Amino acid sequence: MKQMKRNLQKGFTLIELMIVVAIIGILAAIAIPQYQDYITKSKWSDTMASVGPLKLAIAECMQNKSGVSTNCLTFTELGLAAMPIPKFGSVFLVTAPTAATVLIKTTGTAEVGSYVYGALGTVDASGTKIEWTADASDTLPTKIVKAGVR
Repeated sequence: MKQMKRNLQKGFTLIELMIVVAIIGILAAIAIPQYQDYITKSKWSDTMASVGPLKLAIAECMQNKSGVSTNCLTFTELGLAAMPIPKFGSVFLVTAPTAATVLIKTTGTAEVGSYVYGALGTVDASGTKIEWTADASDTLPTKIVKAGVR
């Protein structure tokens, strides 16, 4: 009688193993895309950090040049040693669609989705502050960078 009780169950049934594999598959299907978005978002945050000093240099230059953006397009006019290059993107391109606006663009590498970052700076009514908004060429999804953050 004692021997019979010891041999009742020594392993997992096939159904139990299939349920565990199915649960792991479901978790992986949900977690992997979210992890990839998290990695892409963190790499774009590096680009967003490197554009900060460029925006500051543009604002200072435009203030010194009476709000005329066409005089603040090259790294020498901006007082920079060179135009910043984000780790996961092309060199920043600075253009002036109008005399009172400035556009900063870069294209991310394939590693970060090849999205285009486009920030359009417009001098406010007081002439003392530049408002940055997403340009029409901007293709960054809001799950990577929030819509209002430019």
